[in-house]
Parts: sequence; C-alpha cells; structure tokens
Amino acid sequence: MKTSTTSGVDYQALAKFRFEIRRFLSASEQIARAAGLEPQQHQALLAIKGLPPQRAATVGVLAERLLIQHHSAVELVNRLQTKGLLKRARGASDRRSVLLSLTSEGEKLLNKLVLTHRAELRTARAKLLRSLETVMGRRSDLGKTHGASN
Repeated sequence: MKTSTTSGVDYQALAKFRFEIRRFLSASEQIARAAGLEPQQHQALLAIKGLPPQRAATVGVLAERLLIQHHSAVELVNRLQTKGLLKRARGASDRRSVLLSLTSEGEKLLNKLVLTHRAELRTARAKLLRSLETVMGRRSDLGKTHGASN
C-alpha cells in the first residue's frame, strides 16, 4: 500500500530511498573506521583526490566540498597531516595560497578504501537504483536505458 498525498508524493518511496542511502553511508563509515580513519577524514581524502584538474585543492575548497566551516576544514587537515596522509605546500604562483595533496601513504589508504567502497556499492546498487526509480516514478524507463537489474 502506497502512502501518498493528493499532490502525488509517495512518502513510502522517499523513505525507502533515504533508508538505502543511509544504509550505504553507514557501511561507508564502518569501512573508514576499520581502516583507522574517521568518516570525515576519508571524505576529505576522497574530495582532494577527486577534484577536477583545474581546481586547486585548498582548505577553502575542501570546506566547500565537505559542506563544513573553514575552521573545521583546517582542523581536519591538521589531523590528516599529523597522521601522515596529507601534506601542505605553498602555491607556486601565489605564495599566500596553501595547496593540499595526499602523501604516498594517503594515496595507498585511499586506494584501499575506494576498492572496498566499490564492492559495497556493487552490493547496494540494485536496491539504490530500484528505490530511486520508484521515487522518480520511472522504474521501467530507467531500467531499460541504464540496464538496471530489478
């Protein structure tokens, strides 16, 4: 039985979709902690490594990508640097800017985490897609165009 209003909102489908997202995020947090990182530290490493080439990795950009305050990003960078996973360097053209990059140890750890997360996503994929398709009301359309399994 669907719980929807006269406006056509399917609350059950939205709740299921958010549950599936939260399930993946919970697994992601457990994976990060098992590797000795706090989830936000893992997100920071991924955000820095995953920036487009034209985007400089700075504390401000990191704060923007993680949706946190600048001072929180500074503290996060400090912790990652203390762990030997991140390094700071002065910008070549603007000596006032501080650029962030992963150390070789940070690269290795992130690579391990990415492989584990991809495996988790493969497991969660079908449920995430099904619940998204239901929310969007396009189950049959998306399944045909993107080869989603039901």
